[in-house]
Amino acid sequence: MGDTGSVPRLGLEGVTKRFGDGVAVADVSLALAAGEFFCLLGPSGCGKSTLLRLIAGFETPSTGLIRVDGLDLAGLPPHRRPVNMMFQSYALFPHKTVAGNIAYGLDGLSRTDRSARVKTLLARVRLENFEDRRIETLSGGQRQRVALARALAREPGVLLLDEPLGALDRGLREETQGELRALQRRLGTTFVMVTHDPGEAMALADRIGVMDRGRLVQVGDAATLYERPATRFVAGLLGDVNLIPGRITGRDGEWIVVETGFGPLRASASESAPGEGEAATLALRPERIGMDASEGPAGTITEVTYLGERVRRQVRMNDGTLLRVSTPAASHAFGLQARDLHGPGDTIRLDLAPEACRILPP
Repeated sequence: MGDTGSVPRLGLEGVTKRFGDGVAVADVSLALAAGEFFCLLGPSGCGKSTLLRLIAGFETPSTGLIRVDGLDLAGLPPHRRPVNMMFQSYALFPHKTVAGNIAYGLDGLSRTDRSARVKTLLARVRLENFEDRRIETLSGGQRQRVALARALAREPGVLLLDEPLGALDRGLREETQGELRALQRRLGTTFVMVTHDPGEAMALADRIGVMDRGRLVQVGDAATLYERPATRFVAGLLGDVNLIPGRITGRDGEWIVVETGFGPLRASASESAPGEGEAATLALRPERIGMDASEGPAGTITEVTYLGERVRRQVRMNDGTLLRVSTPAASHAFGLQARDLHGPGDTIRLDLAPEACRILPP
């Protein structure tokens, strides 16, 4: 998604948050469509949770505007905003039943209407007949769905999720990711989720916003961020990457030629790439490097690591540069026959295709 139309469901314009002399969020602008699943991705301390709290109303922007469906949220307390927030801890009441937890945010409705609303919400998260269950009897995934139902009780235009899967172990987290994405699609509610896990963001989001030191440095779908990162930070955050220093020396048709320590490489570049004669950095994913090339730079394998589905090799080029190469693991690709399939000490030629090499902006 990404076509937000004339009025986005959620719009941020120049949002900045200062704490004393420090800047936690710096000049963030963003527009999200109705029904979009958006992830804010970045390491701890990058400002993503602060940005979520600004949208929710728990913090006030130093400058900038936050709108939902064109409504300026300035001055509105959290409970009056058309948004709701689901916390990592879920914040469920252990002494209340499932129905009691969900109904907590429905004050003002009659008992009959509240009961009907709870039943509807339970059906939405596929927990029918769980009204009277105690929270301690539920699995982690079921607790998450109860928390989602409670967060959806007021029918918010935007649902904010702060690391909602962070407390789950790996197996349950992967299972719950699928449930969360399916639920969001059924509901059609705009989700804004904070996570520090790139794999989680790539699995769930229609678009991802990468934050670095308070700034939103790139927004795009998973493929765009992975294949065409805007910065070294984004390239490294979204997966393993080789960063190769060089200098731009000219063009070869549609490609830009970069002289590296182990020879010239052709590469693609963004409009903001350095000019001819300037230093440049190439980003090259390990799985995009081919082996057994008839032509191409040569190197010596120094290390082989078996990772189940893939085999990672470290290759030392003739100038000392170390490149990581990742290939699918064949059934016989390790163990006694490893040396027959490029083991330590073997010299190989690498295929560094121009379309796999990306020149990063300075």
